[in-house]
Parts: sequence; structure tokens; C-alpha cells
Amino acid sequence: MRTSGRPAPAIAAIALIVTAIVAVAGAALGLSAAAPSATPGQSAPAIADTPSQVTLRSPGLPATASSIADAPPAAPTPPGSSPSDAPSTALTPSATPPGPPIVATRIVVPDLGIDLAITKSPPAGVYPYCNVAMYLPEPFGQPGQDRATYLFAHARVGMFYPIYELTMVNRTPDKMIGMLVDVYTSDATLHVYQVTEVLPHQLTLDRAAAATHDELWLQTSEGPHGTPGKTQVVAEPFSVSAATEAAAHPPVHIVKCGY
Repeated sequence: MRTSGRPAPAIAAIALIVTAIVAVAGAALGLSAAAPSATPGQSAPAIADTPSQVTLRSPGLPATASSIADAPPAAPTPPGSSPSDAPSTALTPSATPPGPPIVATRIVVPDLGIDLAITKSPPAGVYPYCNVAMYLPEPFGQPGQDRATYLFAHARVGMFYPIYELTMVNRTPDKMIGMLVDVYTSDATLHVYQVTEVLPHQLTLDRAAAATHDELWLQTSEGPHGTPGKTQVVAEPFSVSAATEAAAHPPVHIVKCGY
């Protein structure tokens, strides 16, 4: 037997087939690495949803375990409220406590020579004081208020005797019309009133109690204890001005007198 100088055609064909098989095997291995098949009985993993927020990072740095999306959500704001509704820890000043009530403290009628300190009337059943004028409490008010101020004193010398004298002795009550009456109050204010009416023989306080604006009413007796009827003097506001503390706070010398 002799051999030729070139490979036989069968050998060349076998070499081509081996080369093709190697190429196909390599391609199959690469595809398997890129896309592994699902395990029998399991479905292929789904594509993850795209996150609504993305954490940006510098090129070359690994992403951190947390991101903006990992931050805990803020506490919800209750409906109808806002951050400004949150309670404040700031201290607020307490309200200024009210001061003592403003009351009448002195009455002066220059044309009649009357000048008396004023105090609150004694309790019911106690005989009215001497040497002072007195104011009635509710429903009456004080100078400057929208109701009547009601002052009274005995018809005695050094008190309201001049009112009694003009009305009951001289029978000339109208001489008091137009006279000015000064009433001082505890806040050092001078309220001046002008006499508009003199009402003898009055039996009630109804008209004075029904007043709806600032008025001044004066009252004195018309005779010994038990005499029916009182003389009332009505005066309307004339002016208001500041007064000194000394003028508004005269010494009070109450005398507990009897019939």
C-alpha cells in the first residue's frame, strides 16, 4: 500500500465537524451564563418595578445600604391642622388682675357750702352714718357709668342741710337749678354735674333705678325720723377732668349717729 502526499477527504471533513461542534458548545455555554433557566417547578424571576426615587452616587463609589426611599415617613398631619398648630412651649404673660372698683369718694356743692367725704351705705337695718355722704350699691352705679349714682346724707348742719333749707324751710327749691356739683372718684377723677330738677316729697327710687345713662341723684330728709317723703335732686353730666390724689381722697370721719 502506498500513501499520497495530501490528507484524505474524509479526514478533512471530520476536522470541520469537530471545529463546528466546539463553536456551538462555546456559544451555548455563554448563553447559559447570561440567562440561567428557571428551576423546574418555579417561574422565572419577574423584572423588579422601577423605584420612584433614585439615589444618586458618585461614579466608582458603591451604593450605600440606605437611600432616600429608605427614610422613615414623616408623621401624618391631622386633617384641618398645620405645623403651626402644634402646641407652643413659649410662656405667655398672665392677665393683669383687675384693680379695686372705682367709687365716689367726695362731693362738693360750692354754692351750698357742702363738702363731704363719701362712703358706702351701711348694711340694711343700720342707721345711716353722720358726717359723711353715702352711695347706694346695685342697681345704682358710680360716676361715668351708664346708670344713676345715688348719694344721700342727713338733713343736718354740716351735711345736706342746705338742700333741706331751700326746699322745706324757704320753699325755694328751684334756686338749686343750674348749680354745679363736684363728685370725685377713687381714680382721681373729677366728675362735674349740673342740677336740672329738684323733686320734693318723693316716696320711691324707681326713676333713679331706671336710669340708662350717667346721672347724679342726691337725697335728704324732709323732717324728723319717720317723716314720709324725701327730697331728690337730679343732675346731669357737665364735665370730666383729672383731679389730684389729695382732692379725691379726703379724710373720712364717720360718726355713728341715731335718731
